[in-house]
Amino acid sequence: MGKTLRLILGDQLNQQHSWFGKKEGSVVYLMMEIRQETDYVQHHIQKVLAFFQSMRMFAQWLEKEGHQVIYLSIDHKENRQELGENIRFLIKKYNFKHFNYILPDEYRLDTQLRNICKQLEIETKSYDAEHFLSDRLAVKSFFSGKKTFLMESFYRSMREKYNILMDGKRPAEGKWNFDHENRNKFREETKIPPPPVFNRDIGPLLETIKKAGIKTIGEVDPKNFQWPCSREEALELLAHFCDKVLPHFGRYQDAMHSQNPFLFHSRLSFALNSKMLHPLEVIQNAAACQKQAPGKYGIAQVEGFIRQILGWREFMRGIYWAKMPDYALTNFFGHKRALPAFFWDGNTKMNCLHHAIKQSLDHAYAHHIQRLMVTGNFALLAGVDPDEVDQWYLGIYIDAIEWVEITNTRGMSQFADGGIVGTKPYVSSANYIDKMSDYCGSCHYSKTKKTGDKACPFNSLYWAFYERNREKLQNNPRIGFVYNTLSKMKQKDEILEQAERYLEKLDEL
Repeated sequence: MGKTLRLILGDQLNQQHSWFGKKEGSVVYLMMEIRQETDYVQHHIQKVLAFFQSMRMFAQWLEKEGHQVIYLSIDHKENRQELGENIRFLIKKYNFKHFNYILPDEYRLDTQLRNICKQLEIETKSYDAEHFLSDRLAVKSFFSGKKTFLMESFYRSMREKYNILMDGKRPAEGKWNFDHENRNKFREETKIPPPPVFNRDIGPLLETIKKAGIKTIGEVDPKNFQWPCSREEALELLAHFCDKVLPHFGRYQDAMHSQNPFLFHSRLSFALNSKMLHPLEVIQNAAACQKQAPGKYGIAQVEGFIRQILGWREFMRGIYWAKMPDYALTNFFGHKRALPAFFWDGNTKMNCLHHAIKQSLDHAYAHHIQRLMVTGNFALLAGVDPDEVDQWYLGIYIDAIEWVEITNTRGMSQFADGGIVGTKPYVSSANYIDKMSDYCGSCHYSKTKKTGDKACPFNSLYWAFYERNREKLQNNPRIGFVYNTLSKMKQKDEILEQAERYLEKLDEL
């Protein structure tokens, strides 16, 4: 038989995987911290720390369970810092006869591992990740022959398949989607429960990363690291969310607040995307809460949460595998403008962008509306190159892995795919931001002004975006009202001139 080398990537920390159910003396598990993965974009320091710490704790768990492990830390003297070189070196050094790997979720790694296996002179085999609730090509098959992929229909099929929030063949309480009840502005008298604290000094690992010369962005308090880095910690955070936070989630899931960066969001995305938690256990825990205590857990609170995981998360992964690698090149509007400098430091007079970006730099986190309707909204209105937007989102957020990041960025946020994910561009003026947040009240700019001194840039950029993309968008049935308004607008030329002045000095806004 001979010895087998099994690769575990940094986002494959799944203790429940069938690989680990049996101890085999001939099997050795390989994990590695490599510059290939830290350097392909500039990552947030908390993202690098979270992955490295979680990988190290997973390796410790493997060894405790009786498995053999080779762990190449970032400063290991035999670490070649590249996936293929490390694999080939170790196979030769230890005379492995078989190489196994779990199918990666990123197209680039999937391609790289296939190419590595072609070059190896030993037997190779790939295994399913045993994580997602639909296979790679499920969405492609579900929407075969259709130009637009509608998440809602896929989500309903998943609800039926897994019997989640169902009353026989009908949705619980007669509705599939309670999105219209998920759009409330945060009321400050509503108490936000503090999350569990994981007592860990991550200072030594931080020093190791710095000594390795890894370039990162963002801030971190090494003695107050807030992210779960083991399955036990992830389960603790899940229990806290279900007990204390979920009762208010749906109502305020779209709200934004300058003093409360997390509000009632679960903070589970890193644990899910690194596979420390399985999506079905998260979904079933939330659904069980609603079933056992419907008075405490309104259906709208729970359905809004489940939709994000069972619907959106699975849907976006399916879009990724249906459309890559061409999807990464899409640029429907032909945008080429550089990302404004304030995206790297938060130094802008626009209060909404200041808070959303500063929060991202401080916590490696912003929730979906901050990403879509503040930073993403501005980048789209300003005509920023989607390549630059991709790199920023992929680097700055702790939960950003390409399969989930690029579909949300190029598709939902930037409409660079021309309508595969979304039926229209998600852009807005200051009105929406003011409706969903407290940002506008203390802003340097006036939320009500379209032109003149201190006019909110979102207001003029919004109309200028539609005007310059008239040919591509005017026949879209969902936004015909925009062009009706534009045609009747008395200040149109003045507004477009205002937008042009702002576009010429984006870094100064």
